[in-house]
This record gives sequence, C-alpha cells and structure tokens, in this order.
Amino acid sequence: MERKPSGWVLFAACLLGLGAVMRFFDAIWAFQYHGPLPENFQGAIFGQNLKSYAWVWIVVAAILLVSAILVLNGSQLGRWVGIAAAAISAITAVAWMPFYPVWSLVYIVLAGFVTYALTVYGGAKAAPRAQTTDRSPARAS
Repeated sequence: MERKPSGWVLFAACLLGLGAVMRFFDAIWAFQYHGPLPENFQGAIFGQNLKSYAWVWIVVAAILLVSAILVLNGSQLGRWVGIAAAAISAITAVAWMPFYPVWSLVYIVLAGFVTYALTVYGGAKAAPRAQTTDRSPARAS
C-alpha cells in the first residue's frame, strides 16, 4: 500500500516543484534577454553566453519536476532523486552567487530544507511498536 506524503515530505515535494517552475522561468528569461551582461560575467562558470545557462536551467528544471512527482508518489527512488535534485539546485545557485547573492542564498537554504526533509522524514516508516493487550496494573490476590 502506497502512503501519501505529508508534513516535511509534502513540503519537500512542493519546493522541488516550485524550484522547477522558477528554473524554467529563469531559462525563458535567459533565452530572451538581449541587454548588457554584467561586467564581471567573464568569470562565470558556463561562459559568457546566457543561452548556455538557459539550457542548463531547462535540464535542472526537468530534474526538479521529475523528482517532485516521484516524491509525491512516495517512492524511495523519488526520495533519492529529490535529494540529488536539491543538491543540483544548490550547486547551480552557486554559479550566480557573485551576481545575485541574496537570491542564490535563498535557493541554497531551500535546497538544504528539502535535503533535510527527504533524509529525515522521507524514508520508510518504522514498523509499529508491539502493543500489549493488558494495560491494567498487576493485581495482588
């Protein structure tokens, strides 16, 4: 029987889905942007072309979306893909740290919450403890 996610796991799945949407809009922006690039963009990880970043963000968005769906379905594979996707999201946010430090830090912190939620609460539930049928105190005869 499949269990439905709740609490932290649902939170993680929602953040993964939201991250996918945000990265998708980042990609659309990067594909359509024709303005001047920041002066210190020469040291950027994927080069000076925003189209390179757009393709990276499309791939990251797809990974985040698939992981959100898998986590919502309660699969253990989804849990591990979600942890990896959160790590990928944080790493790609580091690429923009010199240009948008606060926004990148928000991405990294949220990825940390997703990782916490999936590692601590995303595993299989523990077996219920054995219950005793007689809960009354021992009677003296």
